[in-house]
Amino acid sequence: MDNEPAARGKKLLVVDDDPAIREVMVDLLEPRGYECTVAEDAESGLARFQQGDFPLVLTDLKMPGHDGTWLINRVLEEVPDTAVVAISGFAETEMAVECLRLGAYDFLSKPFRAGELFDAVERALRRRVDLVRDRSYRVGLEKEVALKSEQLSGALKALDSAYQHTLESLAAALDAREQDTGEHSQRVMRYTAAIAARLGIRGTMLMDFARGALLHDIGKIGVSDSILLKPGKLSHEEWVQMWRHPEIGYDIVKDIPYLKVPAEIILTHQEMFDGSGYPNGLCGCQIPLGSRIFSVADTLDAILSERCYRPARTFKEARAEIQRCSGTQFDPTVVEVFLKMDVEIFEELRNTRGLIGFELEVARQEEERAVSHQTDGSRLQAGS
Repeated sequence: MDNEPAARGKKLLVVDDDPAIREVMVDLLEPRGYECTVAEDAESGLARFQQGDFPLVLTDLKMPGHDGTWLINRVLEEVPDTAVVAISGFAETEMAVECLRLGAYDFLSKPFRAGELFDAVERALRRRVDLVRDRSYRVGLEKEVALKSEQLSGALKALDSAYQHTLESLAAALDAREQDTGEHSQRVMRYTAAIAARLGIRGTMLMDFARGALLHDIGKIGVSDSILLKPGKLSHEEWVQMWRHPEIGYDIVKDIPYLKVPAEIILTHQEMFDGSGYPNGLCGCQIPLGSRIFSVADTLDAILSERCYRPARTFKEARAEIQRCSGTQFDPTVVEVFLKMDVEIFEELRNTRGLIGFELEVARQEEERAVSHQTDGSRLQAGS
C-alpha cells in the first residue's frame, strides 16, 4: 500500500482476546500513523472506549464473556458516528451480515493479510468522514430550511395583516358613505367570526367568513348616491338598482385569489333560507355557510344600531326577532347556536375594533363553551 492513510494520526481501539493478534495489528497500524489502544475483552474494550476518543474500533467477535456484537451495540449506542470493523476466525456469512446490520462498516476474516487490514481501516474511516459530513450538511440544511420557513411565515403574517388593514380601511370608507351606519361592516365582521367560532370554525375558514362579512356591501360602490342616501322609500326601479349590489361586489373581488371564499359570501349575503332572497333565490344549504352565519350577524347589528328613522333596540328584542325568523330568513341551526351565546360576547365585540389577532382570541373564548355545542358545527358542515 503506497497511498497515504485516510486519517493519519487517528486513534484506534483494538479489542481481541488473543495477545498475538493484538500485537500484530498494532505493529502493522502504528507505522502508518495510527495511535492504537488495546483491550483483551469486550468489557475492558468498552471501558477504554468510554475513556478515549476513538473514531474507529476493530473488534474480535468470539471472546470470553461478552462477545463482539455486544461491544458493537454498546459502542454505537454511545457514539453512533464510530466506525467499526469486525474481525473473526469464523468466516460465516450470517455473522458478517449480523455485524453489518448492527452498524459495523466492514468485516475481516482471520487470518487476514496486512493489505486487507489497511484497506478495511482506511475504507471505514473514509466512510465515516463522508457520513459525518453528509449528516452535518443535512443538519445545516434543515436549520436553513427552518429559518427560511420561519422568515416566510413571518412575511406571510405581515402580508396577511397588511391585507386585513387594507380591507378594513376599504370597509370603513364604505360605511362612511352611508352616513347613519357607523362602523357597521366592522361590527358585522366580528359578530360573524364569533358565531362561526362557536360553530367550531377555525383557521383560514374563520378569517374568510370574517372578510366576507367585512366586504359584504362593497358592491354598493356601483350604486348611485341618489339611491343609497335617499331618506325616503325607494321606488321599484331604484330597488332594482340596489338589488344588483351583491353581483357588483362579487365581480369586483372574484378574481382576487385570497378573496375567493369572501366573494361567494358577498354574492349570496342577501339570500334567505326560505329562498325569498336575492339575487338568485337560493334556499337552505344552497346558501354558503358563511352567508348563513352573516345573515344573523347582520340582522343583529341592524336591530342594535340607531337609524335616522328609528331608535336602536335591545339585544333581547334582537334575539326575539331573529328567533321569530328562524327557518324563513335564517338557518335554524345558526339561530340555535346564536341564541345560546351570552349577550356579553356581543357587547364586548361591539366596542372593539378590527380583526387583527381576533381569530386566536375568539378561539380562546369559545373553547371553554365548545363542549356543549360540539354537534352544532358538524350538523351545519354536513349540510353546507
